[in-house]
Amino acid sequence: MELRAYELTAKHNAKVKIRLMEGHFATQHSHISHCIDMTAVKSEMNMARASAKLFAESFYGTPIDTILTLERTKMIGAFLASELASTGINIDRDIAVISPEITNGQLIIRDNVVPYVHGKRILLLTATATTGLTLASVLEGVRYYGGHTAGAAAVFGGNFSFKNIPVVRLFGVEDIRGYSSFSATDCPYCRAGIKVDALVNSYGYSKI
Repeated sequence: MELRAYELTAKHNAKVKIRLMEGHFATQHSHISHCIDMTAVKSEMNMARASAKLFAESFYGTPIDTILTLERTKMIGAFLASELASTGINIDRDIAVISPEITNGQLIIRDNVVPYVHGKRILLLTATATTGLTLASVLEGVRYYGGHTAGAAAVFGGNFSFKNIPVVRLFGVEDIRGYSSFSATDCPYCRAGIKVDALVNSYGYSKI
């Protein structure tokens, strides 16, 4: 089918936008009703900087040593580090920004990067956290390497929470009319014989 796209604008900054397509999409953990294209947020300087400022508003009072970026959000992470270090409790702090490896769903921190995690206060940053499963795995990995997760931030996030760890979202499932997420084994589109339109991951989407 032809995928029609439209834009959704962040409530508190019109410069931040995501692109949506409605259909039947498959991700690593679920089948979803909308493909959320974040290419501009991850790639364009002005939009990445505007997104970082929105995230920073929630963490000015939270000590942060390292921002751990997932799903190609390192540009946002760099702007976020700069914004946090410009005022509030983190002023003039030399905040590190790292992008770890994730293999078979598990976090891998190489020895040369461990000093930025062990004993440090970590802010997790990702593009999409629909079910929270990937972030939960990363939280466990941060604990394994001796870090403390002080917060999590997602450009788009589902309705999940973690004990004692604030989760900040710029866009939520409630912002997308008709948004649905299902397990691959309980997908009504599949049961109805509706084919998957595209495969989706952090790099984008590929039509089938």
